[in-house]
Amino acid sequence: MNSNDVLRRLRLFLLILAALVFAGAVVELVLSEHTETLVQWIPFILSGLGIAAILAALISPQRLTLIALRLVMVLVVLGSLLGVYEHLVNNIGLELEIRPNATVVSVFMEALKGASPLLAPGMLAVAAIIAIAATYYHPALLGNKKS
Repeated sequence: MNSNDVLRRLRLFLLILAALVFAGAVVELVLSEHTETLVQWIPFILSGLGIAAILAALISPQRLTLIALRLVMVLVVLGSLLGVYEHLVNNIGLELEIRPNATVVSVFMEALKGASPLLAPGMLAVAAIIAIAATYYHPALLGNKKS
């Protein structure tokens, strides 16, 4: 097997892995009933966009679809950061409600361990980074026709 075949298979593996992470995120969001507010629907939308961009790149690995994939994944990373922020703010609000006279440091430390997991939104960023990695030195982005 030559190096081009190895790289093609590795790219395929990374894209499928990223799509599975997005799909797993949707399942987790449904199971945790993450649908109460409009903001809670953002990860569903980002996961759907991520899966759609990955499918487009798998079906037609051309320069335009790979650039679109990268742009969608940047959007997913930004949305993931928004999710971390939202979870932190919600945890701080809950801690302040429970312990209104607590120090800032203790509220912040408890918020890091709070009810809304801070790293859960990061799962979308990981999937996006994996998908971007699959496009690293992709022949279609370098002007070559082979993928």
